[in-house]
Amino acid sequence: MDHLQRVLGLSERLACRIAGQHRSTQRHQPTEPDRDQVLRAELRRLSRAHPRWGYRRVHAQLREAGWQVNRKAIQRRWREEGLRVPARHRKRQRLGTSTCPADRLVAEHPDHVWALDYQFDQTTDGRILKLLNVVDEHTREALTITVDRRIDADATVAALDQLLAQRDAPRFLRCDNGPELTANALRDWCRFTGAGTSYIEPGSPWQNPYVESFGGRLRDELLAVEAFTSLLEAQVLVEDWRIEYNTVRPHSALGYLTPTDYAKAWSTNHPELS
Repeated sequence: MDHLQRVLGLSERLACRIAGQHRSTQRHQPTEPDRDQVLRAELRRLSRAHPRWGYRRVHAQLREAGWQVNRKAIQRRWREEGLRVPARHRKRQRLGTSTCPADRLVAEHPDHVWALDYQFDQTTDGRILKLLNVVDEHTREALTITVDRRIDADATVAALDQLLAQRDAPRFLRCDNGPELTANALRDWCRFTGAGTSYIEPGSPWQNPYVESFGGRLRDELLAVEAFTSLLEAQVLVEDWRIEYNTVRPHSALGYLTPTDYAKAWSTNHPELS
């Protein structure tokens, strides 16, 4: 009736006569909200409250709440209301800012580039062991292998601070974009010591080859062989292996000198830089 009156400009009396409808129906006011409108409002509410829900899950929720409505009716109204599950967005990845590209940085002398990486193992009771490996890329020395149940950014900085009591700060740290290595604690340490950062591209371990190769040797020669019954046992055996690696094990890339012997020879031959 409203449509006839609005579009054709008819009077209510004439519009009712044409439509065959009694005029008294135009005076009737519904006592309850229209069920369809209530249902559509509920669909919109559920969509806002649960944006990852589709119409099937919403239908199940409505049936649970007492609505007697079939799934196809919900699907039709869902589409008419323009409701849809939003497309998934890729998670934001926190990346470190490099002061030197990883693929161009070559260690030219001791303490020029330290490479950092983490490894995981476990004790015989199934509890996690986390290892922080720090390697001097020029001398191939294993500067530290920190072993603990958990190693966060603060523990990483503490391990680096202990190294500064024994040798100069590095010019650069090469590492991946793990949360421990992009945290403010490590950035502050680099700023205070004057060290630059060389972050490898995500998913590109080949840009950190020296510490990756070192980790492979550690896995092959110790972690895959020894069953650690406790954290303390792991710490002792790993440290023994590190010392042997530096002082006993010949390194092919160093002319089959040990990393310690190579470092001593380099210092002797370059006294102005040592």
